[in-house]
Amino acid sequence: MVLENTLVGVAGEYLVAGELSLRGYIASITLRNSRGIDIIASNPDGTKSISIQVKTNSSGNSRWLLNKKCEDFYSKSHVYVFVALKDLGERPDFYIVPSKVVAEYAKHRHMNWLSRKKRDGTERKDSSMRAFLDDNKVYLEKWDEIKL
Repeated sequence: MVLENTLVGVAGEYLVAGELSLRGYIASITLRNSRGIDIIASNPDGTKSISIQVKTNSSGNSRWLLNKKCEDFYSKSHVYVFVALKDLGERPDFYIVPSKVVAEYAKHRHMNWLSRKKRDGTERKDSSMRAFLDDNKVYLEKWDEIKL
């Protein structure tokens, strides 16, 4: 099934909110104009909270596109949940990654990409596109990264 990118993103946010609820957290999806924050999650008594950015792909693989802003937007109370959708009826994969890990990974990966020449030998042009990959599945189902 092919979904429009907006619907893929919305589906990911609701899937993450559902998972958080099942795990005993209070999860609130933010309005679309909340910069870099898709969900606010708190413990049941509301004494601790965390912000979550959700990135979703519909390919089922462990690669997500980001933008340059991810390199500077991090804190101990902010995490990414990367969602890899699968076929309808199948549970997606969730990768829970601290925002500082994402920032450092994206920055170093991009610098490495820029340092290499293109196949034709010319220099690469800088881009605002970044990516996060977890091919080794280090952060797969690491819900304990959400410390509430």
